[in-house]
Amino acid sequence: MAKTILVVDDSPTVVKFVSFSLRNSGYRVVTACDGMDAIEKISGMPDRVDLIITDLNMPNLDGYALIGTLRQNEVHRRTPIIILTSEESAHERQRGLEAGADSYLVKPFKASLLRDEVSKYLEADEPYHTRRQRA
Repeated sequence: MAKTILVVDDSPTVVKFVSFSLRNSGYRVVTACDGMDAIEKISGMPDRVDLIITDLNMPNLDGYALIGTLRQNEVHRRTPIIILTSEESAHERQRGLEAGADSYLVKPFKASLLRDEVSKYLEADEPYHTRRQRA
């Protein structure tokens, strides 16, 4: 069964590009236009999301708040989260990782880099959420 990735970004262009790249790599992709939409989608899904890719700057609920909310939820506490943003400062990177993200990628990006980062969390012999639980 294909792993499920939630892509959260308010840019339809970014969502389309990321979704296309991930689907071509065999992943199931669910999309959301902001943090609130992401929480609603996750809440209504019968199966667990295997990985989340989120932007930081979005209306309604930004990426930092989304990550904080997910990390407080037992079901999503150990789900890998990759930030994909145009914010490239060291301060923003640190803030994102401190919020609970596992990885931080800056736009513009190469699809191959994103696929490599995703596979680091989803294609390992031991599930990432199990490794994270031990850490």
